[in-house]
Amino acid sequence: MVNIEQVEELRKRVNVSYEEAKLALEEANGDMLEAVINLERKNKITPPEGGGFYSTRNHQNSIDNSNFTERKNNSTDDRSSSISFGELLKRFLSFCKKILEKGNKNSFQVIKDGKIEMVIPVTLLVILVAFCFWITVPVMVLGLFLGFRYAFSGPDLGRENINSIMNSAADVAESIKKEVKGEKLDGEDFDNRG
Repeated sequence: MVNIEQVEELRKRVNVSYEEAKLALEEANGDMLEAVINLERKNKITPPEGGGFYSTRNHQNSIDNSNFTERKNNSTDDRSSSISFGELLKRFLSFCKKILEKGNKNSFQVIKDGKIEMVIPVTLLVILVAFCFWITVPVMVLGLFLGFRYAFSGPDLGRENINSIMNSAADVAESIKKEVKGEKLDGEDFDNRG
């Protein structure tokens, strides 16, 4: 049985007539929340904006609940603007794919006396330097002293400025080699200074 206090309380919460409030409470067996839900389903009242909720608590708690709803909506907005883990993983894999494609399109050349002795993809060079640094770098430096030159070719790395740096390193190695042998840079020996 529904009493007048329940009807008054429901009318305070939602804007309906006494008759609608009483009928809704009777259908819900006196459950205030169920009555509000039924009224929403029958389109007698509109749900609160922003996905909020009605409360059967007193007015002070309703104010607290509206603050909670506001914070909840704000945190939902924050989550929707952030990137999910799946999206982040997808972007990372896409980045790795682009890097691998560029590394495979470009190559590293080993040149001796103007003749190309060996060509490897830049991807392989990066892997060798990353995992076998203490072997790869000394072998490359030793190669400079043995007369090898290095160059990059391809759409991204085959530029003149990059290869000029590689040639400068080879020229420095050549001049150090000549100094160690005791030769002058212009071709004369240091012993024949006169």
